[in-house]
Amino acid sequence: MNKSDLVAAMADNSGLSKADAERALGASLDAISGALAKGDKVSLIGFGTFSVSNRAARDGRNPQTGATIKIAAKNVAKFKAGSTLSSSVN
Repeated sequence: MNKSDLVAAMADNSGLSKADAERALGASLDAISGALAKGDKVSLIGFGTFSVSNRAARDGRNPQTGATIKIAAKNVAKFKAGSTLSSSVN
């Protein structure tokens, strides 16, 4: 399922127009992204939790030359599925 498929499913299930569903999805994703950018955690009970984790700097290898390179530290987004989502998949 891609974004347009998700928008269509949201429109069908909610009775919204596709344009309204796309705006609602965009607003939701913007709110989640904004919260994560601030370092906050976003918890959607039953669905899952979005959080930010810090990945430490490390040494890596260039696969072509075998040379050691430094990989900088960075923040990464994480998602942990909630119990309702996990049980619906299994």
